[in-house]
Amino acid sequence: MTAPHPHRQEERAGGGSPSGPQLPRSAPPAPRASARAGRQPRPRRAQRLERWLGRHPFGLALTAPYTIFVLVVFAIPFGFGVWMAFHDYFFTAPGVSVPHPFVGFDNFTAVLGDGDTRRAFRNLVVFMAINIPLTVVLALSLAAALNTATRWRVFFRVSYYVPYVTASVATLAVWLFLFNGSGAVNHALGAWAPDPSWLANKHLVMPLIALYVTWKQLGFYVLLYLAALQNVPRELHEAALTDGAGRWQAFRAVTLPAVRPVTSLVILLSLITSGQIFTEPFLLTGGGPNGASLTPALLIYQRGLEQGEPDAAAAIGLILVSAVLILATVSRRVMERN
Repeated sequence: MTAPHPHRQEERAGGGSPSGPQLPRSAPPAPRASARAGRQPRPRRAQRLERWLGRHPFGLALTAPYTIFVLVVFAIPFGFGVWMAFHDYFFTAPGVSVPHPFVGFDNFTAVLGDGDTRRAFRNLVVFMAINIPLTVVLALSLAAALNTATRWRVFFRVSYYVPYVTASVATLAVWLFLFNGSGAVNHALGAWAPDPSWLANKHLVMPLIALYVTWKQLGFYVLLYLAALQNVPRELHEAALTDGAGRWQAFRAVTLPAVRPVTSLVILLSLITSGQIFTEPFLLTGGGPNGASLTPALLIYQRGLEQGEPDAAAAIGLILVSAVLILATVSRRVMERN
């Protein structure tokens, strides 16, 4: 075996090259402290303000006008109405102060025992049973037809939406011309015209009002469904048709599940609209004949303003709001579960 080279031994022993002294190696840089470690912790007051105001408080200034509007027009009157429902309240002359004792649920007991209140809520149930299913079926059907149409699409969109933006007074005048005793519909039906006529018939007046509201509100819901249908990929329909599904099967398997969120929204908005029905029975029949078209909103107006019983009117309003909230919650839970 050959002896190791002397220069290599020096290299191993000294850690340098034999040609000369080696420069010392520089130490590795110390790790930088993170930016967060260098920051000073903010005081608790600043953290609390950020929690309440957010990172951009200027947004509160932008939303403040609408917040004030909601408080003044909705929240404060609603709170005052709730207070009236539990007190013996009546209108007095300006500047006159009278006591309004707390009566508990006496106002609710009185209005629930009144025949007009029960009749008004029965009429509302009839209205909802006709209006809501008819709105969903017609709006979805027309939107599906518009989605597949290639010609006159803009014309039909506008024609469906015009009744929605037209004042109710104008459209109700047209319906009065059509359905009064000597109206155009009775002239067209001749001997088959109902007797008593449409608006004087206690069995037909509420379905007629429900039909009118469905026709007037339909354009808005058609646009909602149309926007949802345009977001459904056409490849899904083509794949279903390629697999042998018919048009109805493809509609049921592809379109209906895709527009289910919009259907839930349509049902919710229809429930809210149904609870607010006032203009139509007030202008068409005044609640007649014999209370057949009386609605809770119209009854609130009659009891609160015409008969001077604002506490009873507030109790009816609170019952109406509670019923609509319960129905809306149930319908949403059912749609989400399905």
